[in-house]
Amino acid sequence: MASRYWVVSLPVQNSPTSLWNRLQEQISKHSFDTPLYRFNIPNLRVGTLDSLLALSDELLKSNSFVEGVSHKIRRQIEDLERVSGVESSSLTVDGVPVDSYLTRFVWDEAKYPTMSPLREIVRVAEYNNVRSQLNAINRKQSGSLAVRDLSSLVKPEDIITSEHLVTLLAIVPKYSQKDWLANYETLTNYVVPRSSKLLYEDNEYALYTVTLFGRVADNFRTAAREKGFQIRDFEYSSEAQESRKQELDRLVHDQDNLRSSLLQWCYTSYGEVFSSWMHFCAVRVFAESILRYGLPPSFLACVLAPSAKGEKKVRSILEEFCDSTHSTFWKSEEEVGPMAGLGGDADAHPYVSFTINLI
Repeated sequence: MASRYWVVSLPVQNSPTSLWNRLQEQISKHSFDTPLYRFNIPNLRVGTLDSLLALSDELLKSNSFVEGVSHKIRRQIEDLERVSGVESSSLTVDGVPVDSYLTRFVWDEAKYPTMSPLREIVRVAEYNNVRSQLNAINRKQSGSLAVRDLSSLVKPEDIITSEHLVTLLAIVPKYSQKDWLANYETLTNYVVPRSSKLLYEDNEYALYTVTLFGRVADNFRTAAREKGFQIRDFEYSSEAQESRKQELDRLVHDQDNLRSSLLQWCYTSYGEVFSSWMHFCAVRVFAESILRYGLPPSFLACVLAPSAKGEKKVRSILEEFCDSTHSTFWKSEEEVGPMAGLGGDADAHPYVSFTINLI
């Protein structure tokens, strides 16, 4: 399927049917590789010109929001499928593939123009919150010794705590281990000789213990820092260790449950959001066509999927269906500025046009 479509409307001079037939003929003759579809829009309530101008502004903002939600849910589904290792399923809207829903669009009278609220989007935030907590724990468990949780590396017998003695944990750059072993006993008074023991090494650092009198611990920290050694605050607690393990198990369990329910919700919600997005597009085409071509509403809306190399030719074909007055006005650089936002495209055209990116 194509991932990029144009939604355009052309002014009708005689009848929509004859214009459609002529457009099909020209596209078939000069750009046969460009799929072309009717975009069926009901006869909506027009309102005043002022209300249409205000609506055009609001639709552009709301369309951007709904489009963003659509893409966010799609990316969320892809992320969940990748993490879960499940086979990717094709996204659907009302049971049909998303590209088919766009190219065979039919206005849903039962649901719109009243928009269904996107309430359960909060589930995404809940899942991401649990996942971020897990990522933080994983970073602490697998990061470098300078930042990771040390509780899994230190055993009760490694720590001496008495009325006068304490054991500190030193993070030593691997290239400075000889310097540490040669100097730690003299960084301050009252360091227990030969008390430093290597507990663990990673690619950058080594974890050493050192035992000394508690009353000189602050002096030792300061002297160690000046030498480029980091003293990590650590207090061994079997209760805290067990609590951390239980918290990790709970988060893993919560993430698995949330991932499963979120993936199911995303599949359902993607269809609802995509449907909302296409109805937004229909209202945009209607409102902007009236602002462009005037009243009463008389325009032909269609969807095209030109190839990159065929875009220029298709633009030329579409322009031929607009009278010279429209073409001159919309090509005028001075005149384009304030009106360019109506179509939603950076380039101005003598017809309503904006782009839909499905991915």
